[in-house]
Amino acid sequence: MGFITALCVVTLSALINAQTISLGSAGDYGVFAASAITNTGTTVVHARIGMYPGTALTGFPPGIDNGEDIGNAAASAVKDDIQSVYDALFALPATNMTGDLGGQTLPPGVYSFSSSGGLTGALTLDAQNDPDAQFVFKFGTTLTTAEASSIILVNSAMSCNIFWQVGSSATLGSTSVFSGSVIALDSITVTTGVTLIQGGFYALTGAVTLDTNDIDGVGTCAAPVTPSGGLSSSLAAIYLSARDIYISARDVYPRANLHSARYPGAYFLSTKYLSINDLTTKPNYHHEHHRGDYE
Repeated sequence: MGFITALCVVTLSALINAQTISLGSAGDYGVFAASAITNTGTTVVHARIGMYPGTALTGFPPGIDNGEDIGNAAASAVKDDIQSVYDALFALPATNMTGDLGGQTLPPGVYSFSSSGGLTGALTLDAQNDPDAQFVFKFGTTLTTAEASSIILVNSAMSCNIFWQVGSSATLGSTSVFSGSVIALDSITVTTGVTLIQGGFYALTGAVTLDTNDIDGVGTCAAPVTPSGGLSSSLAAIYLSARDIYISARDVYPRANLHSARYPGAYFLSTKYLSINDLTTKPNYHHEHHRGDYE
């Protein structure tokens, strides 16, 4: 039975990589809804926000974004792309799952819950040293994450290669650190203090509700580059968990965005190169040149 399960996962992994999922124009958007976007508090979206056909946008400001397309032709085109991605994810054959995703370590592949599914604690995704490996999670009805849940990426796994297809609505528990693109047929509720790394929240027919969140946006999904010789020991890099770095960064600035695109899963402060000035003036730091990556 174990051999059959392993063979199934490998086959599905090969299948999804053969038909790589792309967000198209939606990759420029961190939040998209059909009916309404409602925000409370100082949410920061490091991408555009969009809505179609609705126009009910509330809470921006105080929320901050990189531009808005509300009820216009651009938003209509983005919705079409999101629908296409949803349909493509829905059609993928998958490994059936039950129970909770928390505490598991999963290789690349497509995983499906026939009805509702959830995450309590940490889910580890192992790309097996393939930076192009994709992970797809499908839910027949709802996706719910518990408070302080998280995604851990290892062996070249990248947040921008993670997709969550939800048959009705998704709810993310407070202070969760989540990764990837969440595409829900109905609505998405993002509770207080949730951080989303390299992804977006996309509600096809309903609303997106936000509350003091930090939404990275997909940006450029590029393979990590390891410098010859590895990291210089003189960098005095302090490696922290996702939760530690985001709390520390938020104390100084709403978003330091220190997730390293070159070293997925590594969150660091370089005492040699990264100053408080960098934190307050580089809100999209990980999409730029990492001065701390090289000696």
